Amino acid sequence: MSMQTVGRLSQPVVTGTSDCVTVSGSKGLLQREDLLFEVGAANQTGVDLPGLKNRSDRLGGVRRAQPLQLAGLSEPQAVRHYVRLSQKNYAIDLGLFPLGSCTMKHNPRLNEKMARLPGFANIHPLQPESSVQGGLALIDELADWLKRLTGMPAVAMSPKAGAHGELCGMLAIRKALEVRGELASRRRVLVPASAHGTNPATAIQCGFTVDEIKADARGRVDMADLELKLQQTDDIAAIMLTNPNTCGLFETDIKAIADLIHAAGGYFYCDGANFNAIVGRVRPGDLGVDAMHINLHKTFSTPHGGGGPGSGPTVLSDALAPYAPLPFVERTEAGLRLVENDCEESQHSFGRMIAFHGQMGMFVRALAYMLSHGGDGLKQVAEDAVLNANYIQVRLKTVMTPAFSGYCMHEALFSDAFTAEGVETIDIAKALIDEGYHPMTMYFPLVVHGAMLIEPTETESKQELDRFCDVMTDIAARASRGHDSLLTAPVNAPVKRLDETQAARRPVLKWQPPVNEAIAAE
Repeated sequence: MSMQTVGRLSQPVVTGTSDCVTVSGSKGLLQREDLLFEVGAANQTGVDLPGLKNRSDRLGGVRRAQPLQLAGLSEPQAVRHYVRLSQKNYAIDLGLFPLGSCTMKHNPRLNEKMARLPGFANIHPLQPESSVQGGLALIDELADWLKRLTGMPAVAMSPKAGAHGELCGMLAIRKALEVRGELASRRRVLVPASAHGTNPATAIQCGFTVDEIKADARGRVDMADLELKLQQTDDIAAIMLTNPNTCGLFETDIKAIADLIHAAGGYFYCDGANFNAIVGRVRPGDLGVDAMHINLHKTFSTPHGGGGPGSGPTVLSDALAPYAPLPFVERTEAGLRLVENDCEESQHSFGRMIAFHGQMGMFVRALAYMLSHGGDGLKQVAEDAVLNANYIQVRLKTVMTPAFSGYCMHEALFSDAFTAEGVETIDIAKALIDEGYHPMTMYFPLVVHGAMLIEPTETESKQELDRFCDVMTDIAARASRGHDSLLTAPVNAPVKRLDETQAARRPVLKWQPPVNEAIAAE
């Protein structure tokens, strides 16, 4: 092994392959852990219960033909198994989480404390309205914050995730076209090449066709291509555009784009996944946006790693507000109530999206975040997020290749142009794992070859950013030289480099007990 000092790090950095081999398979405090099936056994259990007496069989002849073969564990075995697995996970509480376009920032513990208050944590959607006035008031206050921050007159609170919010906005657009009597004639949705993959998928799900708009050399919408498409057809239903876009850049022609779409009779859907970069600084309603979902789990904390929880309220312009989904909160002289059925106030609604009212836990967390920061604090969130991303871009641009010139917004995007022949983006990702980091977003957006998208968020200190940049500087130097250590990484992780082609083509989805060699030989 070799030792060297890298960048600003004052301590020696060990590089190379570890030759530490232990009898137990554990290394220090990181314990080896096998599969549950290898830890336990099907013929034992941690709970010993007597057999049932006088049991009648009501299965109608569909009794299981063979045992489940589930592993039986004692309580210590079960607890240790999951604790050991948790030590192998990467988490925002463990270190910087540089996933681009995902806004994985610190989750304030105050938000969690508020969400666990019994009046919120134990609330039930089927309770009488008179018993949940506090919950309805919270939803109403959060909705007011979202409308003020976006400059939009209405918001649908029920969508449960970003893609669900997209669906909400596009269904409102579909309903508006139907009321106008133009749904049959307007079937085309324009989607920039740098869009999130959910954008075209949502448009297709709503029955539209998708027409891609090219990106220009600056990484933004090619205005000439947009204008050409608008001139060639009169069937435009909408445009679905992310701003700031997935290249980490603000669409500088955004107002002109909105004007062109509206002049063509279409609506402007804005993907709000990157709202964290402009919250408190820019109101999408002022830009001509008709609908935009807001990922509460990104902009207003609660990182969504592991699949949830998510929440995607969708703000709507005056043109789309009448078509918002049910339910919504309404203030009356008698108090707050949920409008849940078609009536005079909602005669044009496109209907319901979910059974109940949305993600209450996420509503509590988001409002706690807003009240903690205030309007000026949310503005600083956006400014610090942009500052941190530009700091990373400046520090790394001499050893890596920025995808576009100029300043970025909340995320820095690099291409693989600096790498030596034979070194790919995936090799850099694997090397980052050895350094104790979750890799940044790789190979996305597709408009950049070998893309590496880094979003540090506002919650990382300069010290932590420097530490990450020192690591990236060393990895980039090895990548530019074609260093063999990248091709074998990771060597320090519990699972080493996989044959990803075979893993995709021939996945092992079921555990099989090992075959006794003596029996197999017979």
